[in-house]
Amino acid sequence: MPNTVIIGSGSYLPPNIIGRKHFMDTTFFTDSGEKIDKPAEEIIGKFVEITEIENRRYIDDDQMNSDIGYEASKKAIASAGIDPETLDYIIYASNFGDATSDARPNLMPNLASRVKNKLGIKNRKCITYDMVFGCPGWVEGMILANHLIKAGVAKTILVIGAETLSRVTDPYDRNKMIFADGAGATIVQATEEENVGIIASNTVCDNDVEITYLESAPSLNKEADQNELYIRMQGRKIYEYALKNVPDAIKTTIDDAGLSIEDIDKILLHQANAKMDHAIIDRLMRLYGKKKYDEIVAPMTIQELGNSSVATIPTMYDLIVSGQMEGQQFKEKGNIVFASVGAGMNINAIVYRFP
Repeated sequence: MPNTVIIGSGSYLPPNIIGRKHFMDTTFFTDSGEKIDKPAEEIIGKFVEITEIENRRYIDDDQMNSDIGYEASKKAIASAGIDPETLDYIIYASNFGDATSDARPNLMPNLASRVKNKLGIKNRKCITYDMVFGCPGWVEGMILANHLIKAGVAKTILVIGAETLSRVTDPYDRNKMIFADGAGATIVQATEEENVGIIASNTVCDNDVEITYLESAPSLNKEADQNELYIRMQGRKIYEYALKNVPDAIKTTIDDAGLSIEDIDKILLHQANAKMDHAIIDRLMRLYGKKKYDEIVAPMTIQELGNSSVATIPTMYDLIVSGQMEGQQFKEKGNIVFASVGAGMNINAIVYRFP
């Protein structure tokens, strides 16, 4: 049975760096729709203290999600050194499609087909899938790619994670400062080499009461247009859910790979909120009886790039593998973890071993 290895990667960081000043004129509302009677500067300062997010990236007005997914894909294809006509599948993880400036999602035709078109691929057997799975979408796209390769129906697959969350956030919601835009892509390919690539994966979907933890909803400002829908999240419930469930899901995946935490060189965790991410890693280490760990094992990009949903992990992977993250590198034959949590609520994890 073939294994699935990453042979190329690419990412796209939008040009606009958005800092604190961008939000200074904002009127913020509570989750119950009451105007917050505090200076914006105080609200922003508290936000940064909790999340550690100082900056985030936004696309230009004339860009769309599929545009930046295309840019990341071009780099991944060049990195892999393949002919794009040889792609068997394109899997595009996104939740809002080519969202317009007025927060309207556009998912038809699907983004994978739009990228295929932009790449000029004429191969009719190159199949295009969109993966709508919350923030864990790119990880789940990689899991799907692995299944397709192991089933023998594909040899080479492009997996993209791209989102433009700046287009779908409520102008009056403090949480809008979490979200960002970005794109990352990988090329995966079948190999007969043993014990390499994706050696274990795990997905959990809790869709009972958790279904409302992160959803689309009208503006918190009742005087604003209530027909428009924006990202709405229950931060405390997500935090508690993630802390309870994500470490266990990661450990299960590491166990399934026949490894222990000492065998893991890097953990590329979805960059949702620095406080939550630190807590998840700390809880994971405690499952192995470790009270201290070297923070270099769990690199973070959220402080400068924000939460770009499906794009955060493939972007971080590409930045490290291309030498663009200072102090971070992957080891030959090393083991890393990809793990994410998001709307659903959905959790997934992969243990990946470099050739």
